[in-house]
Amino acid sequence: MPRRPSHEDDRENHDRWLVSYADFITLLFAFFVVMYSLSSINEGKYRVLSEALVSAFRSGAPNASAGQIRPASTPEAVAASPAPEPTAERARTQARRQAEMRRMTSMADEIRRVLEPLTQGGQVSVSEGAHGVSVEINASVLFAPGDATLGPSAAAALRAVADVLARAAFPITVEGHTDNIPIGTPRFPSNWELSAVRASSVVRLFIEAGVDGGRLTAAGYADQRPLTDNTNEVGRARNRRVTILIESMLADAAPRAPGRIGARDPIRSILPEAEAPAEAPR
Repeated sequence: MPRRPSHEDDRENHDRWLVSYADFITLLFAFFVVMYSLSSINEGKYRVLSEALVSAFRSGAPNASAGQIRPASTPEAVAASPAPEPTAERARTQARRQAEMRRMTSMADEIRRVLEPLTQGGQVSVSEGAHGVSVEINASVLFAPGDATLGPSAAAALRAVADVLARAAFPITVEGHTDNIPIGTPRFPSNWELSAVRASSVVRLFIEAGVDGGRLTAAGYADQRPLTDNTNEVGRARNRRVTILIESMLADAAPRAPGRIGARDPIRSILPEAEAPAEAPR
């Protein structure tokens, strides 16, 4: 006959769940303790520990510098830290850039010297910018109205400029510009042809004077790149011009409108407003 369990055994079986419950509470407490410790972790000590573990697993020995606690990087610390010294290549590039800037300045000064009578009279403007040198010559100095043939005095002045340009290696762009009054001749059906042929005439003279043709570019912009408005003769006289752009080879290219280089001073008008003729010469 099987033995009937006593009441004492039944009580022990009913209370056994308390062991599992106590284990669960203990694990839950440990979990919250770990979560709290992670939430308030010291970044410097954590980095030291991480480096020590990585070094131990890689080489079997902790890094000698792992014992030093380095403070976390802050924006103030980064701003206060000294900039790295330039490398040798950066120093050479900076030296080349400075040498080129000196050559550009010297070239601009020499062009001002050879064109001094015209610069003093306001017919020529020479300016320097981050991307090179700009020489703006009023069209009336170079060409007869509605024509693209260089006169003897204009050719002599441009040959003096060509002598300066031939000794350098910078790229050169010659631009022709007109006012907005249409021209309609058999040779020049529009201002586009007139501005392009004027620029080409200057380029051809530069080549004859010894400037390498591979450095030269001719462009005609008609009336699309005015310096000022075309509402009166003074403005139209300023817009009729030839621009010689001597471009730096080291300066980074910057977005700019065609025909403009850096910031340059506009040339002064040749004719005073009171002496402006009724018909606009081209």
